[in-house]
Amino acid sequence: MLTRIEILRLVNDYIGVSDGYLVDFSYASHQDFYPYYCGLEIDPLQLPGTTRQRFIQVLEEASPADQAKILRGTLAKCRPEAGHRRRTAEFAAEIESWARRCEGVVVPGAPSLAITSDIVERAIIDTEVLIRENGATSGVDRIHTLLHGYLLAVCDRDGIRHNADANIAALFSALRQQHPRMQLSGPRSDDVLRMIRSLAAIVDALNPLRNQASVAHPNPELLGEDEALLVINAARTLLHYLNRRLG
Repeated sequence: MLTRIEILRLVNDYIGVSDGYLVDFSYASHQDFYPYYCGLEIDPLQLPGTTRQRFIQVLEEASPADQAKILRGTLAKCRPEAGHRRRTAEFAAEIESWARRCEGVVVPGAPSLAITSDIVERAIIDTEVLIRENGATSGVDRIHTLLHGYLLAVCDRDGIRHNADANIAALFSALRQQHPRMQLSGPRSDDVLRMIRSLAAIVDALNPLRNQASVAHPNPELLGEDEALLVINAARTLLHYLNRRLG
């Protein structure tokens, strides 16, 4: 899903605006833009406002997959040009990265957790809002809090021994070793156990990623959108599994 800032950058800084209207878009060419360049049956003339206002409304209301089509349609109609002050190759590459992110929008979504707490519920809401409004990088800290809070809630409910200041790696390790429902014995249990151990390595990496490359602290360098999506989706995959297994 595109953020509001990305939409405004696309409109104002890449396409360009003159007197409140999109540069290179007449009312007629804007109407033709969606079926011709994007493969979408959208009629902007059904919306109020200028071409700029209509373009923004269409993009804001589109699904992530359709947002990706509109972004690529924009790049096809408004190609980057050498020496152009707005439509540079570097900016076009950034817009293409937004399209790839929209195509792989954060999945699976946050599960409805059977085991929860006040901090978990707040973290779920915060994570979704931050990802939607500011992009995946802003959601890394909250997904860390969500997973940490969930693991604490499970351990406390089921009497799993842990230190009061245990981080998510220590809590996940305690669950794997102590919780009876984490002792696997079904088909291909050895292979499933290997996958769970691999998830443990992912969990172990979440702490330094959150502390040193997210907005949790004033870090000079932050994760890119693609890497932030990887972190969020990995944490959500683990949440889905644990919620089914332990809930």
